[in-house]
Amino acid sequence: MLVDAERAYRAVAARDARFDGCFILAVRTTRIYCRPSCPAVTPKQRNAEFYPTAAAAQSAGYRACRRCLPDAVPGSPEWDLRADLAARAMRLISDGVVERDGVPGLARRLGYSERHLTRVLTAEVGAGPLALARAHRAHSARLLIETTDLSFTDIAFAAGFASVRQFNDTIRAVFASTPSALRSARSVVGAAGRITLRLPYRPPFDAAGLLGFFRSAAIPGVEHVTDTTYARSLRLPHGLATVVLEPADGYVSCSLRLTDLRDLGSAVSRVRRLLDLDADPQAVDEFLGGDPVLRPLVLSRPGVRVPGSVDGAETLLRALGHRDPGEPLDVPDGEVTHLYPEPSAVDSPVAAALADGRLVVDVGRDADELHAELAAFPGVGPDVARYVVMRVLGAPDVPLKSHTHDDDQAAWRPWRSYAAMHLRRTA
Repeated sequence: MLVDAERAYRAVAARDARFDGCFILAVRTTRIYCRPSCPAVTPKQRNAEFYPTAAAAQSAGYRACRRCLPDAVPGSPEWDLRADLAARAMRLISDGVVERDGVPGLARRLGYSERHLTRVLTAEVGAGPLALARAHRAHSARLLIETTDLSFTDIAFAAGFASVRQFNDTIRAVFASTPSALRSARSVVGAAGRITLRLPYRPPFDAAGLLGFFRSAAIPGVEHVTDTTYARSLRLPHGLATVVLEPADGYVSCSLRLTDLRDLGSAVSRVRRLLDLDADPQAVDEFLGGDPVLRPLVLSRPGVRVPGSVDGAETLLRALGHRDPGEPLDVPDGEVTHLYPEPSAVDSPVAAALADGRLVVDVGRDADELHAELAAFPGVGPDVARYVVMRVLGAPDVPLKSHTHDDDQAAWRPWRSYAAMHLRRTA
């Protein structure tokens, strides 16, 4: 993570959008924090501070810039590159675990005490789990304020706040504005029953490659893929949803239909992981383009992404060949008419282990531990284990099939997952 003050200030002076989401600029004189590419006048270096997360800047008393909206940027690719406790915690917090289970639940999922978890996160990202969850709630609330006509009371509880007063205080503290003022300045409103968002990414973005991947394995009824869109149903912590994704220049249009608005933050987080929107494609392409085997592939298809996952159990079961749709949706959404079945409805030893909790496949797992557990599980094996780790955890350096000698791929580290996607598209 870029926190070296000298390098960070050069990026800010150049308004380099590649670093948006990688660190936060805070200006001492105005008490505002911004994305690195903010178009405002660059502050003097002595007045600039840098933080790894928006939550850290908020904890230091800064408020969000209303001009550059520093929370409306791609997330840091750091959390997929790293597999340590802080990265695993950040992925779970983004999925809304603190809102659902509190800090004790987050600590249990990770296998550490609350005190140790708070200490590690504060040291690594400048804020504890409660502050990080607060920043997550504020972002979800802003999206609902600007894209729906819901009452502020409904938005407060949908975003995970314990009270309307807490919601109002947080909006004022983070955005230096009232909910009413944020709503009056909105420019996008979803259709009735839907929430329409723009999900930013770092260019280049190989949308055709992702759509082709999803089309090749789509389950009719659960998914629907066209030349320009991908739609599917989702199982989320509080209810069901459908989503339609349409890549555009600089962002992906995301149209969500939720049965429970508390799932907004979780849905957005999972969709971003599905499309690998937080990746740094320029870093990947620059590295892999130096290899004589991959150079022509990188030049012809810049911005290749590693398809992620919206549900770890589903990804594992589909990799093992379970492709039947589950129960029908009460209200179909176009060609999306069914859900993928829950593990309890699938007849297999792996599904039974997923259903009773003996096997857990989610973004909070350690990559090496999950791979070892899956590879040793009867009926899974090392190749499926690698595939699941790559997609569910967004691991960027998963080698190709186990019969391929790892030494042959050493030159592609730490981006072997992306090399595999290039070779897959060529095949």
